[in-house]
Amino acid sequence: MTGLLDSPKTKAPKAAAPKKKRMDPDEREAHIVAEAVRFFAEQGFEGKTRDLAKRIGITQPLLYRYFPSKESLIERVYQEVYVQRWNPDWESLITDRQMPLADRLSRFYREYSRAVYDYVWVRMFVYSGLKGVDINDRYLRGIKDKVLRPICTELRHAHGLPSPNEVPIGEQELELAWGLHGSFFYRAIRRYVYNLTSAADSDVAIDNEVRVFLAGVEPVQRQLVETQAEQPAH
Repeated sequence: MTGLLDSPKTKAPKAAAPKKKRMDPDEREAHIVAEAVRFFAEQGFEGKTRDLAKRIGITQPLLYRYFPSKESLIERVYQEVYVQRWNPDWESLITDRQMPLADRLSRFYREYSRAVYDYVWVRMFVYSGLKGVDINDRYLRGIKDKVLRPICTELRHAHGLPSPNEVPIGEQELELAWGLHGSFFYRAIRRYVYNLTSAADSDVAIDNEVRVFLAGVEPVQRQLVETQAEQPAH
């Protein structure tokens, strides 16, 4: 006689796999963009959309329903990472003559560095230059107009030099401002490309960079403005 202990065991029924939540179109689009930002930061713009789709867990045709081309996806990433991080208040901060120029520049570059320089922003910016994507050109044109020219103008005012309406700002003068701006970008490159971290307080480092710049820029700028004033008008 067969006892209960000898009877074959019945297997418990498998629990049904939980159904994946279906994203609405806006959610899906935002998810694709967020993953694309991380993907391009890691892989560069050489990364294939089929690999991106696989990483997201969707088909490539579905990705193309939201972004008809890789270029349109890159454009959306540009808007997300570069355009939306720009604070229009920074432009008025640079030109606010109620504050000392050193304080304005230090505050601007502190806020700018915190808002902009991170793993995604820096690596995508470097990759776009290597790949020939126009992110660099578009963004740097904006920096030139919204940051560098105003800095040159404010330096002239601080040093009692002619305004740009009297003597146009030349390329060599702009290079002075590029030097200041580039010093902060290089700090971000060291961290997010070379993986070199620093124990130095970043705000203090920014203040020091601004102080060094202002301590030496006046005689050089004065000479450049005088040379520019001698150039024949076009």
